[in-house]
Amino acid sequence: MLQILTVTFPFFALVLCGFVAARRGMLPMAAIPGLNSFVLFFALPCMLYRFGASTPIAQLLDPHVALTYLACALVMVGFVVAVTRHGRIGWNDAAFGALVGAFPNTGFMGVPLLVALLGPKAAGPAIVTILVDMVITTSLCIALSRLGNHGGTGGSAGVAARNALKGVATNPMPWSILLGAVVSAMQLEFPKPVVQTVGLLADSASPVALFTIGAVLARSQMMAQSGEAHPVHWMEVVPVAAIKLFLHPLLVLLVGAGAIQMGVPMDRFALTVLVLLAALPSASNVSLLAERFGADNGRIARIILVSTAAAFFTFAGAVALMT
Repeated sequence: MLQILTVTFPFFALVLCGFVAARRGMLPMAAIPGLNSFVLFFALPCMLYRFGASTPIAQLLDPHVALTYLACALVMVGFVVAVTRHGRIGWNDAAFGALVGAFPNTGFMGVPLLVALLGPKAAGPAIVTILVDMVITTSLCIALSRLGNHGGTGGSAGVAARNALKGVATNPMPWSILLGAVVSAMQLEFPKPVVQTVGLLADSASPVALFTIGAVLARSQMMAQSGEAHPVHWMEVVPVAAIKLFLHPLLVLLVGAGAIQMGVPMDRFALTVLVLLAALPSASNVSLLAERFGADNGRIARIILVSTAAAFFTFAGAVALMT
């Protein structure tokens, strides 16, 4: 366990650094969107491209990994919506609660963390799950969020789903993965200055992304304390965070192990990666989506904060059990 914490501690420590920097005013609130943009449009696409380009194409296009993970994501979305949609939590808030319960922080935290723990081979299954979550899980939850909307700002479920797919199309991460896959398949080589530039941006992705997660969580907490966010009862937060950290990885483990027992040709190493990805805290970008579609962003931000803080211990436990 001590060896695992030696690897995981720096990742969570960077999140804490960003949190403290924002809370103490060392990082202005106005700077956080700039950090997000740098990570989303420059650093993280370069990191994903580099992993994609260096990963065998068979791993990037593994349908068994994709379908196993997708099946679990759909179950998670349905379950969280079913158990949370009551009282003041309507379709909009329940749908984004489901997204935050099913969408792990794979891009900002999972890929670099699992590569550090398990080696470069872990990048392939992780990239597959990023595509599933960004294209299908997110679009589904956005469509569900519109079911209770009668003439509001969001439009119908179909329109919302189309808008979600448009958002995916303008997100550089899927395109960077696709470009990496093409380079991997065709064994292309770019000029050395281009490769070095991409490498510098890719190397900056992990520290800046983790620092930014902490800053975003601190901003959400400060908004809640100042009254800018709706007061949220802990019973609307802790159960979803617990579902994310405990039920999600357990479900992936059971479904994946069952599929292997039934003869599905899925590598056990890939299953280990999927389980550990599911054990990650909730994705921080769900907070931005919730704000955009008028959901209770204070609740979503608190779920992300609780799951991130608790994952320092629960994720280490999952790694100890799976490796």
